[in-house]
Amino acid sequence: MTLTQETPARATPRMPAPQHASLIVKGADRTGIVAAVGSVLSRHGANIVSLDQYSDDPRGGAFFQRTVFSLDHIKAELPSIEEDLTRRLAKDFGLEFTLRDLSVPQRAAIFASKSDHCLLDLLWRHRNGQLPVTISMVISNHPDTEEEVRSFNIPFFHVPSSGPDKSAAEAEHLRLLTGNVDFIVLARYMQILSGEFIARTGVPIINIHHSFLPAFIGAGPYAKAKERGVKLIGATAHYVTEDLDEGPIIEQDVVRVTHADTTGDLQRRGADVERAVLFRAVQWHSQDRVIRNGNHTIVFA
Repeated sequence: MTLTQETPARATPRMPAPQHASLIVKGADRTGIVAAVGSVLSRHGANIVSLDQYSDDPRGGAFFQRTVFSLDHIKAELPSIEEDLTRRLAKDFGLEFTLRDLSVPQRAAIFASKSDHCLLDLLWRHRNGQLPVTISMVISNHPDTEEEVRSFNIPFFHVPSSGPDKSAAEAEHLRLLTGNVDFIVLARYMQILSGEFIARTGVPIINIHHSFLPAFIGAGPYAKAKERGVKLIGATAHYVTEDLDEGPIIEQDVVRVTHADTTGDLQRRGADVERAVLFRAVQWHSQDRVIRNGNHTIVFA
């Protein structure tokens, strides 16, 4: 499905070199995996630009590898490389792999509510070429940020969502998203997504929240934190699962605060760390630097 609404032209981010591709490999560790990857790429004349790997146990543990390589006419060559990798890695080693042309940016949808600090930070970084994605749309349950979003030449959709029954809103979300995005970013979107919606999107969803959970659940977490005299505040970016705020963690950070900081100070410093953590998580995901393994991640940052 494609968007049928007339939308403004989108800003074009600066992308990696057009002849680069990423290869992600994971599975049971055994001797010869790195050599097998290198031999396949070498046969096709590819030059390895970077290679990161990790094994949680070299004697039969889990193995993970991210390789970026360059090759002239890479779009035409990728199908034959994929065929060779399937034969060598999947059949001979029993490994899973994904291969992606890095000149084709992943398409992201951003969900937001009234709080705009994470949303506007991502849009600014996208416009300045720091975020190698195509932002297909912004969806919000409030209209407050529409004018600012459209100033970045990004399509904005207001989809109200309130009350316990979110089925109508989620149906509209799916209509807008299906076929148009490769992942979703919840930029302080203050609505709980249903398990059915998460499953039907079929794409990764990245969320950001303050790191007080579960100590200060509910409204006014910074006021509660001030009352308790916290000395650290932070943020966590993670993939969304049906278990609320318990998905695989991508990135975290903290800042130190003191007794002299007011509740407003805590909120401002919390917003700063949320922006930074969410940006890094989205950037790393868009560059294929994050590999999910059960309920945790391997991040080649």
